[in-house]
Amino acid sequence: MGLFGKKKETVQVGMSAPAAGYARVKILGPGCRKCQALETSVTRALAEMGSTEPIDHVTDFAQIAAYSVMTTPALVVDGAVVSSGKVLDVEEVKALIGKKLQPPS
Repeated sequence: MGLFGKKKETVQVGMSAPAAGYARVKILGPGCRKCQALETSVTRALAEMGSTEPIDHVTDFAQIAAYSVMTTPALVVDGAVVSSGKVLDVEEVKALIGKKLQPPS
């Protein structure tokens, strides 16, 4: 149990003060075919939205567990898990991340 608490603290500290190169969009998963399909959908959705956000693919199981994700692939936007356990299509990704990635007006 102590391992998970320690990792959660590490993730929270990293998310509280985004550094240069910090990815607001992350794919969590071991790199399987489903994870790659989700990454493709996210890449296409961001391109269609005109966004240049970087995408980080987290494959380390300890870091994945720190997000309390039990099924992969998972999509994380701004530190919050917005989907887990399924491959989203481009339209679903746009609906989930569109509002979070828009700059404040």
